[in-house]
Amino acid sequence: MTVIRVLENGKLLEYGFDDLLRYHGFGFPGGVAHGFKVMQRAFPLLSPEAPPERREISVRTAFRGPGARDAFEMVTRAVIEDRYAIDASLEIPERGETLMRYVFELSYRNACITLKIREGHVRDEFILLGRKPERTPEEEERLTWLKQEMADRLLVADPLDVYETI
Repeated sequence: MTVIRVLENGKLLEYGFDDLLRYHGFGFPGGVAHGFKVMQRAFPLLSPEAPPERREISVRTAFRGPGARDAFEMVTRAVIEDRYAIDASLEIPERGETLMRYVFELSYRNACITLKIREGHVRDEFILLGRKPERTPEEEERLTWLKQEMADRLLVADPLDVYETI
């Protein structure tokens, strides 16, 4: 099982995807998976010698989803401790509506890294259906399926293949 490792005052904590999903609930498993993959990708770059101290990690993102927010909160406590910010200035509009908000900037001590999603991991249909104001029951069912399908795809992917540094 793949886990995210952080330290809490020097003591090791490990979180698997299922831990993060239980904290979040089941509404946005794709967003939880994105948060999980971002942390898997960023933490070794921010702190190559050892897992980072969780309460020293800050997150800025253009991504507004509650799944990723809750994943970051459980692992880093950044939301409640005011080290998590949604920042529209990080959006990359030239990537189009589907990808422009999948940008995450993580900071730890003197290091900072910005990641953007690689193409092919978010379906246009998912974005369009998710933003549709009044969905039919069939559309709700399809959106629920798309959320889980995205999570399933992301979880088996190498984080290097999902997020790239910019």
